Amino acid sequence: MTEKKTFRSNFPSPDAAVLFFALYAVFGWCYEVFLEVFIYHWGFTNRGVLFGPYCPVYGFGALAFILLVYPLIKDRPLKERLVRIPLVFILSMLIATTLELATSYILEAVNGSWPWQTYLDYKINFQGRIALSPSIRFGIGGVLFLYILQPLFEKIHSFITDRGGKKTARIVALAIVLLFALDLAVSLLLR
Repeated sequence: MTEKKTFRSNFPSPDAAVLFFALYAVFGWCYEVFLEVFIYHWGFTNRGVLFGPYCPVYGFGALAFILLVYPLIKDRPLKERLVRIPLVFILSMLIATTLELATSYILEAVNGSWPWQTYLDYKINFQGRIALSPSIRFGIGGVLFLYILQPLFEKIHSFITDRGGKKTARIVALAIVLLFALDLAVSLLLR
């Protein structure tokens, strides 16, 4: 008898979700800095909205991918996972683009602007907030996140829980939450 998957069973445990959020946020920051320094040759700036080396939007985007898209491929036979790459690409593109659009409005309300106003230079864009080219990169990123990084990050989480137990995983998650909360508070106070 197969176990029926529920919406809740698709989501990782709270400590895993916090770890995944942090890992993807750091990865996103590294990606943004890489683009800025090595591809666009603009020089280094902190690409996040916080002081630390992370972009929370990547963490939220990855959690949305994990919740909404990853169940389509997780624990599936290789052939089935490969056939679903176009679907994963399209869903990731739509989710990330929607998140970026919403984030631009939130950041504009909080900070008076949003950091990626460079989309005005793109041929196909909406108010400089989202554009087709980055949306395509988001789709590719979603495929890479879910097919390569997420299985690796799940192994990291398993390593932490296997070595130190659930209590250690919860302590790591709490430390990450406190670090992000402190950074958020300082970032809001100093801007």
